[in-house]
Amino acid sequence: MATITAEHLTMTYAGRTAQDPITALDGISLQVAEGELVSLVGPSGCGKTTLLRILAGLEQPTSGHYQIRQRDPDRPPVAMVFQQAGLFPWLTVTQNITYGLRLRGLAAAEQAALAQRWLAAMSLERFAHSYPAQLSGGMQQRVGLARAFAYNGEVLLMDEPFGALDAQTRLLLQQTLLETVAQTRQTLVLVTHSIEEALTLSDRVLIMSARPGRLIGEIGVPFARPRDAITLRAEPAFSALVAEIWGSLRAEIEQARQAELHAA
Repeated sequence: MATITAEHLTMTYAGRTAQDPITALDGISLQVAEGELVSLVGPSGCGKTTLLRILAGLEQPTSGHYQIRQRDPDRPPVAMVFQQAGLFPWLTVTQNITYGLRLRGLAAAEQAALAQRWLAAMSLERFAHSYPAQLSGGMQQRVGLARAFAYNGEVLLMDEPFGALDAQTRLLLQQTLLETVAQTRQTLVLVTHSIEEALTLSDRVLIMSARPGRLIGEIGVPFARPRDAITLRAEPAFSALVAEIWGSLRAEIEQARQAELHAA
């Protein structure tokens, strides 16, 4: 059964004048099965983040509808990792990680255990009592990831979660993500600009057009799970899929670039 179902989602914003609206999304329909890992790739400004925010309930579409089917009523339906960490500056690293757990009413001992688990997974133990301002941007993003993993929503929505990280840390956290969702049976929707990352983490890659965002392609990823995020990239089939997706995206990226130039 589908965990996420979206039908004909359209999102229009006010433009410079009432006669000049901006359509970010145009008739997006998709389904994501329970436990499936799906990535969204497309040109900058094509509405990927807007779609994710709609699925998270942070924005309401202009038209169309969507549904997230919850399997376990005792588990949060959705957790989201933003492009920027979005930490509370007045809370320590541990307090940021356990913020959602406190809202859920988890016992203090369970909060502490989960915080310790994800501090270790993100190599943040030494910074448990530090504040966000004392951390680098990449470390702040790791705290945001730890907070989302600890919250353990049935659906995990991720908007460029590894974009602020160095290449080595990015690969290691991709592997952590693969192992985590295998254990927690989470459904994942990931927005990324990296074709390699999309193929590493996904069962399917959905390709979006230049704005207004439409779904123009879908690539099934043939690599079985569990996967090794590092060695996978050495496979010839991996390189072939990168080239195939790039071929689908190239014209859309050029179209988006030209639109930006004309708007400037």
